Amino acid sequence: MTIVETRPEIQLSRQRDTRDPRQRIEALCDPDSIELLAATAGSGMVTARGRVDGGDVVVFASDPTVQGGALGREGCGDVAAAYDLALRLHCPIVGIWHSGGARLAEGVASLDGVGQIFAAMTRASGRVPQISVVLGPAAGGAAYGPALTDVVILGPQGRVFVTGPDVVRSVTGEDVDMLRLGGPEAHGRRSGVVHVVSESDDEALQRARQVTSLLGGHHRLGAVEDRPLADMLPDNPRRAYDVRPLVDHVLDGPGVELHPRWAPNIVTTLGWFGGLAVGVIANNPLRLGGCLDATSAEKAARFVRMCDAFGLPLIVLVDVPGYLPGVGQEWDGVVRRGAKLLHAFAEAVVPRVTVITRKAYGGAYIAMNSRSLGATKVVAWPGAEVAVMGAVAAVRILHRRKLAEAPAECVPALEQELAAEHEKLSGGLGRAVELGVIDGVVSPERTRAVIAEALQAAGAARVRGEHGNIPL
Repeated sequence: MTIVETRPEIQLSRQRDTRDPRQRIEALCDPDSIELLAATAGSGMVTARGRVDGGDVVVFASDPTVQGGALGREGCGDVAAAYDLALRLHCPIVGIWHSGGARLAEGVASLDGVGQIFAAMTRASGRVPQISVVLGPAAGGAAYGPALTDVVILGPQGRVFVTGPDVVRSVTGEDVDMLRLGGPEAHGRRSGVVHVVSESDDEALQRARQVTSLLGGHHRLGAVEDRPLADMLPDNPRRAYDVRPLVDHVLDGPGVELHPRWAPNIVTTLGWFGGLAVGVIANNPLRLGGCLDATSAEKAARFVRMCDAFGLPLIVLVDVPGYLPGVGQEWDGVVRRGAKLLHAFAEAVVPRVTVITRKAYGGAYIAMNSRSLGATKVVAWPGAEVAVMGAVAAVRILHRRKLAEAPAECVPALEQELAAEHEKLSGGLGRAVELGVIDGVVSPERTRAVIAEALQAAGAARVRGEHGNIPL
């Protein structure tokens, strides 16, 4: 179970109506910081200005006690006005969703209002952080609203779907309930719509506070102490391991992992490094051996673009054997979707430091923030391998005939001999340093200091990309 610390004064009590939009806004924001902007009776929407960890924030919350939170033209106009204010203040905007979608009784007028929200969200994309907290059913237009934002957090009763179970049943004959159709399994693991799944409304709102602080307040890089990071990896270089403890130790402490169950072969985490908000991307050898595939490349690409848009430097931890091969991957668009990650890194202007811990092979070496894509600095741990592919795999291709002619009992020894010779000829890590595509070899315990020096020299937190954050 995830444990999240919450202040007693912001917890949603069982004795109160936890569906009340004002109480939800109060639970999100700092105490006594709320200024209501619009709360017209019957509009189904409340908007406010407040503060989160001392920083300005604009918040809107649908009111499920009024027509199930359905979106009418007036309430939609209030949300669009809230977006205009967030853009003027240049501060994050948080939406708390619990809505059945557009109001049927208003017809096309409500559809036009929902469309105005979508247009406002698109104008704000990449300019101010947008966080969505889904605490109840969010259907139709109320599903696409969160999907247009940067980070979507799902509460225990949150459900996201374009059409509800009754319509699905009548049109397709599929018998499905709201949980299976749009709950945490559907969107936290399968679709990737939801970035964070929470076990309580309090936890969902606390996570929203953390993400708002990380995306909206960068602070300055301070002192960074050395840590024995090598202890996070197994002694056997061929053994799989979970990279997330390494990510937590590179950061000041545990951050907020986005999409932990969707494409888990790559980890994307927001956190603090020396008091500076950063993003971390790391291959996870525990899943698919750490290979990149179509889904993980797409996941990482959007994370890179989000961090770049909001000026968060990137730390990239590399232990990748390549792209996952297979017909399924090719048909799933690994070329097209993998190209998104190449584009995202090549486009990024924020400082970004790569650390190769064990290996970086082939096209995945390039895709994981290589020097050729404009990395600020690339370093490797002692013993790391950098090559088109592993030496043994390479000689099986280069010396196929020689190996085929050798007696079967001699093949393993011959492979090792040829692999050692290949490593000397191709140069590996030493050749990469000589060429300047890797800046140097650093000891694991000095890694944090090296990252800090690179970020400091690059002027971390002073640049940001000028582009939107389309939901790739």
